[in-house]
Amino acid sequence: MIPASGAAGRRRVVVTGAGVVSPLGDSPAALHRALAEGASARKPIELFETAGIGCREAGEIRPFDPQGYVGERNLRPLDRTSRLLVVAAQLALADSGWAPGGQPRPAGAQPGPARPPGEPSATDPQPAAEVGLVVGTTFCSVRTIAEFDRRALRLGPTHASPLDFANSVINAAAGQAAIWHGLRGVNSTLAGGEASGLQAIAQATELIRAGRADAVLAGGAEELCFESFLGYYRAGRLCGSLDRGAVERPVPFDARRNGFSLSEGAALLMLEEGSAAAARGAAVRAEVLGWGAAFAAASGEAGMADAVARAVRLALADAGAAPAEIGCLSASASGSPAVDRAEARGVAAALGERAADLPVTAIKAMLGEGLGVSAAWQAVDLVETIGDGILPGIAGLERLEPGLPLPLPETAPAATRRLEPAARRRALITAVGADGHCAALVLGAP
Repeated sequence: MIPASGAAGRRRVVVTGAGVVSPLGDSPAALHRALAEGASARKPIELFETAGIGCREAGEIRPFDPQGYVGERNLRPLDRTSRLLVVAAQLALADSGWAPGGQPRPAGAQPGPARPPGEPSATDPQPAAEVGLVVGTTFCSVRTIAEFDRRALRLGPTHASPLDFANSVINAAAGQAAIWHGLRGVNSTLAGGEASGLQAIAQATELIRAGRADAVLAGGAEELCFESFLGYYRAGRLCGSLDRGAVERPVPFDARRNGFSLSEGAALLMLEEGSAAAARGAAVRAEVLGWGAAFAAASGEAGMADAVARAVRLALADAGAAPAEIGCLSASASGSPAVDRAEARGVAAALGERAADLPVTAIKAMLGEGLGVSAAWQAVDLVETIGDGILPGIAGLERLEPGLPLPLPETAPAATRRLEPAARRRALITAVGADGHCAALVLGAP
């Protein structure tokens, strides 16, 4: 997708709420507060056995009790990824004032108990628009896929679980969440690595701009599981998986960094067409002003830096914003040496002089790398920053890699800071994956 140039008169896309499940909180405010305090999501893994693996910590959500959110309903058909997404969707619907089944509540009404999809209630208003769902993910239900294959190979095809089979496709979580909540609008899944969550928000934005939808939940979801954890460990991409004499925690942009820490969760923004949101009296938290995406087809850091720069320039053009108008950056940096360096150089190339004093956060220092959900976490947090002016720091950053063209501290931790109102009017998010997918999003104050 190539974004249209920023233009007056096109349909506005606004953020009216969010739902989040993460190791650092289950509400936008709680997550934002934990990030501002520099809290760490890393803890010993209990989801699976780590004996024989050098890395034994990750951002596991523990405890995670989905029935505490959705009530005593049958969760058996849902695997962990689907449960994370179902909860995030329920929280986003409630936060933005929509009832189950995509029905808007009157402004100020409180959410009632969850009920099976399609079951009517005399107190619900009629649907004003059909809510869609666009989800970004890297692996989705890879644990379920692996278990389905293992059982079929070990015991024979007749012993393969039909419940596992239903979740063995990459769009299973999006489909399950839509069924669970009665979401009848567009249902789509994007798989673009670490950029997936931002790509999902971009696609939802285009659907609303084009008049194909008035309300879409958009974001990402990813589970922590043995299969992906072991793969990244053996590839030497997890912090501590290679003996480089460096720190064993994610430290984006730090000279000592040696990889990222895996994490899990789900996050969704409720995106709505501006006039439709106003008509139902919804509170607007932020506005999606522009987006851009690019792919690093050329190998090496130079190719990736160029893709990052192209994505940022496209986002600025789509937003009709000059580099000087960008007040802060939520960077994708996770602690991967080459990827962090390429991102910094790409952003600096796109923003020019503005990069010299741009306030920067990299929340993966605290949350870890959530793959498909990471950029959605960034978006949720940046909406909170637009609201309260607090930009989280970068926990652990003490020794900036020499030559990085971003205004980060070179000898002291990057502390949380309070932004002036002018710096909150335009905010930039970047999402960069080692596989070459790059995306950028410009959010604005309402």
